[in-house]
Amino acid sequence: MPPPHPESHPELPPGFRFGTSTAAYQIEGAAHEDGKGPSVWDAFAAQPGRIKDGSTGEVACDHYHRYAEDVALMKQLGVGGYRFSLSWPRIQPTGAGKPNEKGLDFYDRLIDTLLDAGVQPMVTLYHWDLPLALEDDGGWINRATIDRFADFASIVGERYADRVEHWIPINEPNVVTMMGYATGVHAPGRTLMFDALPVAHHLLLGHGRAAIALRAAGATSIGCANNHAPMWPASDLPEDVGATKLFDAIWNGMFLEPMLLGRYPADLQPLLANNIEPGDMATIRQPLDFYGVNYYNPMKVAAAPEDSEMPFLLGELLGYPTTDFGWPVVPDALREWLITFRARFRAALPPIMITESGCSYGMGPDADGVVDDQPRIDYLDAHLRAVATAVQRGVDVRGYYTWSLLDNFEWAEGFTQRFGLVHVDYETQKRTPKRSFQWYADTIAAQTKSVG
Repeated sequence: MPPPHPESHPELPPGFRFGTSTAAYQIEGAAHEDGKGPSVWDAFAAQPGRIKDGSTGEVACDHYHRYAEDVALMKQLGVGGYRFSLSWPRIQPTGAGKPNEKGLDFYDRLIDTLLDAGVQPMVTLYHWDLPLALEDDGGWINRATIDRFADFASIVGERYADRVEHWIPINEPNVVTMMGYATGVHAPGRTLMFDALPVAHHLLLGHGRAAIALRAAGATSIGCANNHAPMWPASDLPEDVGATKLFDAIWNGMFLEPMLLGRYPADLQPLLANNIEPGDMATIRQPLDFYGVNYYNPMKVAAAPEDSEMPFLLGELLGYPTTDFGWPVVPDALREWLITFRARFRAALPPIMITESGCSYGMGPDADGVVDDQPRIDYLDAHLRAVATAVQRGVDVRGYYTWSLLDNFEWAEGFTQRFGLVHVDYETQKRTPKRSFQWYADTIAAQTKSVG
C-alpha cells in the first residue's frame, strides 16, 4: 500500500520535538560487566518458558559498548531528543547503598556524547529492571522499595541534572502492575490478580518521591510516561459497557487521576483504601512539566463469564490492519485520546509529550541490504498526522518520541518482534537503517526547513 501522502510530510508546530526512545535492559547488554548487579529481568529471562524464543537481554544490542555508533545514528536521523532509561542495578547493584562509579560513568559518557551530537537527553529512571535484591525483599509490594527508589533518584539527579533536559521517574506503571505482578507475563512473574493493586499505589508513590528528589537536585523538567489506550466496549450491552468502564479505570484512570487530581477513580478507591497513608496522595500529585503518553492501540473490552478470575475480557479489534505483533493500527484513536484527555482535564493537564509510539514489523535487509519497511512509514505518518490534527484542535502536544531507535529485546517476546528504525543483526550487531529511518529523517528535515 503506498503512503497516504507521498508528496508531503506531517506538519507540526514550530519547536515540536522529534525524538526516539529505548530502554536499558532491551538494548544495553553487558549484563555482568563493570559491577552491574542482576535485575528481575535477568532472573525472569533465565527461567525456561518465560521468553518466547528462549533469549535474554545479556547481550541485547550491545549498546553498552556501541553507544557512540548509536548516537551517531541519532545525529544522522536529526532527532532533537533521545529518551533512554538508566539501569538501576548498573548504578546500584543491590538497589541500595553506595553507587557503582563505573555504572555512573557509563551514563556520563552517553549523556555527553548525546549533547555533543545536538541531541537532548530524556531520562527514565525506572524502565522495569528492578534490582533483584529488592524483589527478593518483596519488590514493589514492599513499601520500603519507595524509599530505595527515592535514594536512587537523588543519586542520579545530583550526577546528571545539569545536563538532562527531561526526566521521567517510572515507565508505564500500569504495565508493571498488571503484567508483572497481576498476570505474571512480565518480570517478576507474580500472579496476584487484584491483590497486585498495592503495587500500583507504591509505584505512584515512587513517582512522587522521585520527582521531589529530582527537583531537589536541580531538575527543571519532570513528567511521566503512562501507557494509555482508548477503551471500546465489545457491544452496547450494559455488562460490556460496565466492564469497559472498570478496565478503563484500572488501565488509564488509576495512574493519571492520582498524578493530575490527587485521587483515585471512585470505583477503585475502596480497593486501595487500606494502602493509603496520610500524605500519600499529595506526594503522588507532584507538579508535572509535561505529561507523557505511550500510545500503541485501543482495546476492545467485554464482560467476562461469572467464574472468571477477572471481570473483563480483552477481545480482537476487527476491521483494522495489524502489526506483526497482532496489534491493531488505529491512528485516529490517538487523536481521539488526546482530544478527550484535554477536554476532561483542561487546566489540570500540563503540555503533552508522546513518549512512545511505534510498531513491530519484521522485515530484514534484502539482497541489496535495503530494509523496506513501508508499513512502519505508513504507521508513523498516520500517527504524526493524528497528533497534528489534535494540535490543530487545541491540544498542547510538544513532541513525539518514536519507539524505537533499534530493534531490541522485546520483553517476553524476546527477539521475535522488531520495533526499530534501525535493523539489528543480533549475531553480528550490524546496524542497518531502514527506509523508515530515512523517512523520519526527511520528516524532521522538512519540519526544520518549514520553520526556518
